[in-house]
Amino acid sequence: LGLHQFGVDVATIGSKFSYTLADGSQGMGIPPIAPTLVMPWALPGPDGAPVEWNLAAIERLLPAAFSMAMLGAIESLLCAVVLDGMTGRKHSSNGELVGQGLGNILAPFFGGITATAAIARSAANVRAGATSPISGIVHALVVLAAILVLAPWLSWLPLSAMAALLLLVAWNMSEAHKVVDLVRRAPKSDVLVLLVCLSLTVIFDMVIAITFGVILASLLFMREIAKMTRLHNLADHKRYASEVSPSTLVYKINGPLFFAAAERVFDELLAQVKDHKELILQMEAVSILDAGGLTAFQQFAKRMAKAGVRLKVAELQFQPLKTLARAKVRPVPGELEFYGSLEEAIRGEHLHEAVEN
Repeated sequence: LGLHQFGVDVATIGSKFSYTLADGSQGMGIPPIAPTLVMPWALPGPDGAPVEWNLAAIERLLPAAFSMAMLGAIESLLCAVVLDGMTGRKHSSNGELVGQGLGNILAPFFGGITATAAIARSAANVRAGATSPISGIVHALVVLAAILVLAPWLSWLPLSAMAALLLLVAWNMSEAHKVVDLVRRAPKSDVLVLLVCLSLTVIFDMVIAITFGVILASLLFMREIAKMTRLHNLADHKRYASEVSPSTLVYKINGPLFFAAAERVFDELLAQVKDHKELILQMEAVSILDAGGLTAFQQFAKRMAKAGVRLKVAELQFQPLKTLARAKVRPVPGELEFYGSLEEAIRGEHLHEAVEN
């Protein structure tokens, strides 16, 4: 206010934001009225014209609604994880999402918009000594009181002062020493996700950063899991060497057979099957067989049958067994057979039609 007297232009809340009330009166800054009950579907659109609600309008809104819901959930859970690190406690993800969902359903009836947990505001709350949900209630009451009583004075707040406050809060919650330690010691994939998220947050905004971060983290995670699925040759193992004939291959598959790993695993097996008449697969360590893995297995079994190679599968776990049963994969004597143990598969005794049962 003093600087304005000397002609110094300082951007404030009042100089940057304005409002128009229902009676047509206008003002600068924050409107000094309490939220009132409104029907969201009765409000005009961006152009001021009434919104026509039909199937086409709903179809246009659904993608944006889904994106906002997913990003809101991710940002709120990210905020909760940050606060867990600051307080040493453990949040309830279900409680967080249910509370946020109920709040976002009710907010439009009082003129509100979709909101999520805010890391900066929550971190400032914790730094101020908050220890229970009551702090959030007090915060809401203070905001309401500020709107009704302090709105004319709050309009004089310089935006630069608010920016400085946000920078201070961001620095306090960043825990830079932990970030440095993470970059030095964490796996390269985690460091890559961290740097991408940091860069995109600064260049664009948190929504874009979270979206790309989640996609990148998912791809890298699938890559790491796929690399864990490997083949082990058991034919030369001293326990089975004397029982395995030269025309028989015995391999153990370690890891999940899902779409990102199955093709590679079965291609490696195809390269090893040359000049052999029998292939035994021990699948005790295969915990997951998804649709991609099932398709790859069926194609592999057909190629083995066409090449005249007898395929034996031993020690299937429940989930892969259930997947094969649902796909109606049945034993074919001399082509595809299932056994309860590796020893039975090697000896060719006590054939188990496990999938059919």
